[in-house]
Amino acid sequence: MPGGVEKRFYFVDEAGDATLFDGKGRVLIGSEGCSNYFILGVLDVLEPEKLNQEMDSLRAQLLNDPYLKNIPSIQPESRKTALAFHAKDDVPEVRREVFALLRNAGCRFLAVVRKKLRILEYVKQRNALDISYRYRQEELYDYMIRVLFKNLLHKDDSYDIYFSKRWKRDRTEALQNALESARTRFSLQFGILSNATFCVHPKTPIGSGGLQAVDYFLWALQRFYERKEDRYLEYVWPSIRLIHDLDDTREAPYGIYYTQKRPLTLAAFDDTLPGI
Repeated sequence: MPGGVEKRFYFVDEAGDATLFDGKGRVLIGSEGCSNYFILGVLDVLEPEKLNQEMDSLRAQLLNDPYLKNIPSIQPESRKTALAFHAKDDVPEVRREVFALLRNAGCRFLAVVRKKLRILEYVKQRNALDISYRYRQEELYDYMIRVLFKNLLHKDDSYDIYFSKRWKRDRTEALQNALESARTRFSLQFGILSNATFCVHPKTPIGSGGLQAVDYFLWALQRFYERKEDRYLEYVWPSIRLIHDLDDTREAPYGIYYTQKRPLTLAAFDDTLPGI
C-alpha cells in the first residue's frame, strides 16, 4: 500500500481497571485500589526483534549490577524484573534506565482515556431505559479498541497485533471482531477500503519487549491522570503520537486530542469536568 509497510506490529495493554461496582453493586470508583480512569494504549514498533534484544540486554546488565543485587524485585525468585520489566514493580533505578531506552527506541504510542465517573453516568442512563442492562468490563474494553484502532488498520499490508493477556478466557474472536469493526467504521467515514490482514496474538509480557514497553508508556500516562505527576509523560512525549481523552468534552463532544503540536500538560488538563 502507498505510504505503508509490508507488516506492522502493534502491542496493546491497559492501565487502571474497568471496574465500576463490587459484587453487591456498590460503586467502587474513588475507593482505595480502584482507579479513576481506564486507559487503553497501543505501541507501534517497527522492529520488534530489535526492541526485544535491547530490552533483554538492558535487563541482563541491570541484573548484574552490584548496586541493585540485593533489591527484592531483582531476585529471580520474585518473578518480577528478572523475568520482565513492569513499571509498577520495577524500582526507580530500573525505571530510569528503561525510560531512557524507550525514549530513543523509535516507537510510537497512542492511547484512549476514559473517566470512570462518566462511564458510571452512562450505565445509570442505560439502566433507567432498560432494567435488564448489566455493565460488562469487556463491553468497555472492546469499545475502546474500536476507537483506538479506527485509524490504524488501513495503510499497511498486514498487521500483527499483540494483546497483553489479562483474561481468564479466550477473547481472541471478540478482539478480532472489535478490530474489524474499527476498520469498517474508518471505511464508512472516509471511503477508504483496506484488504490488509491482521492477526491477534494474546501474549504475556515475558519475552515480549513490545508489551513491556507499552506497559511503561501506560504507566507514565496513568501517573499523569491519577496522580497529576507529569515528569514521566513529559520525558517520553517525543514518542507520543496521540492521546485521545474521550471524556474531556470542553471543546467537542468526542473529546480532546493531544498530539506533538498540542501536548498533554498539567496546564492543559482539567479534571473537574462539567457534570461530574
